[in-house]
Amino acid sequence: MKVKITIIILLSLISSQLFAQELLPFVENYNKSDYKGDNQIWNVAQGNDDAMYFANNYYLLRYDGVKWEKYTLPNKTIIRSILVDGDRIYSGSYKEFGYWYRKKGKMLYVSLSDKTKVFEDSDNEEIWKIFKFKGKIYFQSFNGIFLYDGKAIKKEKFSFLISYCFVVDDQLLVASVENGIYKMNNSTFEKIQRWSILENNVIHAIGKFQNKTYIFTKKNGVYIDDKGVLSTWKNPLNTILKTANINAAAFIKNNKLVIGTASKGVYLFDLKTNSYKNINRNNVLMNNSILSMGLDKENDLWLGLDNGIAHVEVNSPISIFYDNSGVLGSVYSVATIDKGYLMASNHGIFKLEGNQFSIVPNTEGQAWNISKINNKYLIGHNEGTFVYEKGLFYKLSAVHGGWNVAKSSINNSYLQATYSGVIIYNDIDDLNQKKSIKGLVKPIKYVAQNRKNEIWAADNNRGLYRILYNDAYETTAIENVTQRSKISNDFGVKIFEFRNEILFLINKSWYTYNSITNQLEKDKLFNSNFKNISNIATIDENHFIVLQSGLLYHIYANANKFVWNVIQEKYYSGKIINDNLKIFKNKESYLLNLDDGFISLQLKQEKKQNTNIKIEAFSEDSLIHNKSRINYNSELKIHVISGKFGAAKPNLFYKTTNTSRFIPIKEGLIVLNNLSSGDHSVTIYGNDGLNYTTISNFQFIVAKPWYFSFWMISLYLIVISTILYLYYKWNKIRYVQKLEFRDEELKHQNKILEMELKAQNKLNIQEYEKHILELELQTKSSEVAGKSLSIAKQSEMIERIQGILDSESDFNKLKSDIKKAIKINAVNKHEWETFENNLNQIHNEFIVKLAKKYPNLTSKDIKLCIYLKMNLSSKEIAPMMNISFRGVELQRYRLRKKLNLNQEENLSKFLLNI
Repeated sequence: MKVKITIIILLSLISSQLFAQELLPFVENYNKSDYKGDNQIWNVAQGNDDAMYFANNYYLLRYDGVKWEKYTLPNKTIIRSILVDGDRIYSGSYKEFGYWYRKKGKMLYVSLSDKTKVFEDSDNEEIWKIFKFKGKIYFQSFNGIFLYDGKAIKKEKFSFLISYCFVVDDQLLVASVENGIYKMNNSTFEKIQRWSILENNVIHAIGKFQNKTYIFTKKNGVYIDDKGVLSTWKNPLNTILKTANINAAAFIKNNKLVIGTASKGVYLFDLKTNSYKNINRNNVLMNNSILSMGLDKENDLWLGLDNGIAHVEVNSPISIFYDNSGVLGSVYSVATIDKGYLMASNHGIFKLEGNQFSIVPNTEGQAWNISKINNKYLIGHNEGTFVYEKGLFYKLSAVHGGWNVAKSSINNSYLQATYSGVIIYNDIDDLNQKKSIKGLVKPIKYVAQNRKNEIWAADNNRGLYRILYNDAYETTAIENVTQRSKISNDFGVKIFEFRNEILFLINKSWYTYNSITNQLEKDKLFNSNFKNISNIATIDENHFIVLQSGLLYHIYANANKFVWNVIQEKYYSGKIINDNLKIFKNKESYLLNLDDGFISLQLKQEKKQNTNIKIEAFSEDSLIHNKSRINYNSELKIHVISGKFGAAKPNLFYKTTNTSRFIPIKEGLIVLNNLSSGDHSVTIYGNDGLNYTTISNFQFIVAKPWYFSFWMISLYLIVISTILYLYYKWNKIRYVQKLEFRDEELKHQNKILEMELKAQNKLNIQEYEKHILELELQTKSSEVAGKSLSIAKQSEMIERIQGILDSESDFNKLKSDIKKAIKINAVNKHEWETFENNLNQIHNEFIVKLAKKYPNLTSKDIKLCIYLKMNLSSKEIAPMMNISFRGVELQRYRLRKKLNLNQEENLSKFLLNI
């Protein structure tokens, strides 16, 4: 994992509160877990493709700012040296040298020594340095050199042991270990006699600066040849270098000398001021042993360490103060003073002058804020307020917790937010003439004023207050504006002043105060430009800093347009103190507090030039060219390579075919997954703060899924055809079976039909017999009715004759004869029995229902019911029951009682419904 360390200090404890410390360039460290290689880095160079190359023991490392790659030689030997020449990366190893070139996103190796057999079996040589001189490539070992002119290789053997060769002023210098330094004259080597003092020295570097030749020895420091006179370097640093063992040295931009040592890290020497800075393990480097150095095209420094790689932004406008001792703590505010810096931290107030860093006595504890008012520094502290003026500190106030200071917009007074209210400083020349707002005892964190006798104050926890006071500084009203405006989530309110207007950041939305409605209203301009920011800090009238989604942006307000410039995240990643972001402007630099120090930035509004980038896309570890096809459901990694590693690294954005918003490109990598088949494009954009500009475009095609490929579709057709054929055959077999089954079914149905016909015939016969019986029953009913009528007539006749006879008393004999006749014609007992049986058969169902419903009925009652159901009158019923007419009526009355019928109900109809 990339170790991004911002910082730097030379920490040498002098006392418990005073020690050396300084601002240093930003440094990025890379360890083995980042590049997956070995420990030592023997050589560093930047290729024409802008990638950095490293000789890392058994590996050639390549880093393009996005991806680390590593390669090994065919013979697996240690790579000691590299040189970039055009598109070739030459490398030297044990009895091996050749060159690498890039093809299809991979580095390929071509051996030069193996083809020409330049090494003999008895040779025991390693190529420790490769350089170019007069159009030829030189591969140097400690015993000789191999010249390669692009066609053939020529070997030059030395009669002495050498350290390294150097090209200086178009001359080739060869430094021997024991005999001093030689210069190449045609094909011979001539000793430089005036440098005889360098005999028995290991020379690790020779360079020229301002017509002086600097010679860097391993153990005896630095020598300078000035106008032909060689002498030791008269600088205090030289004494240190003699014990540090110089391994590498180089002159770089801005009159600086870089010296890498074996035991004390790297020294950055300013040849103008004769001052230096030391970067080592005590402050930032992973170890103190510098094996190699190289510069990139930004003139920033790359260090090959005994264990790892360091990128030092020596020419970056960014510098950082970092305390890894823990003495400083988290910095809540920082400001420049005449000879250094003041820092307010959670451990107290600290002062940095030169490289001496100390805590101000009696200021231990939480310090919150430093505000510069004219030539005075007002410092808010947990224990009160301190003042720094002309190198002296004194305590101004015992009021606890000076969080922030704001200048009033109506006069020259200053307002201070404290743990217990607001303090007003009306006289800048006499800060002791301060006034406290009486009646306000609240922990106020932010404060502002743009009207007389009115103050805006944001509570440390929640709530925004409008405070009204009189000329005696007594509060006349305290209004909770967020509560009155019905803003429920009013935690952490921030007050921001912009062009004499006071704005309020509440729950990531911006509000202004409407004095007419006495309500907070959303501000259209800021909500449209700065929604969802989490923090904001003022720089000056037209500049401020915002924090959004973990990224810091420098904002330049040009009329009602805002130019956004993102500050690279690596400088402050994980070091921002939430809700305590502060910016201090110092000429062209801006100081930003961090949780372990502070950072110095140069935020210039310069029109950015078009960025040249290169795109390398990889799918399944294979390089994909523009408009190529990739497999379905495969991951696509797009490397957006700018060739910049330092402060000049552009901030880029991208859009895909399926996205509408601009997405930041982090660390130069775009990873696309779950892509649908079809055409896709990725467009890369730069941003000048206002507009997005198209820089590049990469197009690709996602193939159809394997199951939609030509062969799979062919297979599908074959399978479908086979299925259809089998279905046809199956249907045919099934049809034949169906016909056979139908024949069997017809036979079976015929049998069933025959059986049904037999059953139907049988049923018909039964129905016929039933019908015959019903006819017989109807006949019997007719007979019964006939008999009934006959009997009724006979009975009537007999009754009439009986009456006559009774009236004729004189005719005894006649009477006797008539009675005899009547007796002869009377209905016999057998006939009545037959009549009653037929009657019961006809009305059997009626009799059963009636007996079941009314069990208390007698047989005479049932017989009467049958007659009534037959709709016979009482007169007709009387002779059939052998009772009188009145007897029938009496019997009917009794029957109604038994059947529970009232007078209105008709007895015959009732019986018919049963």
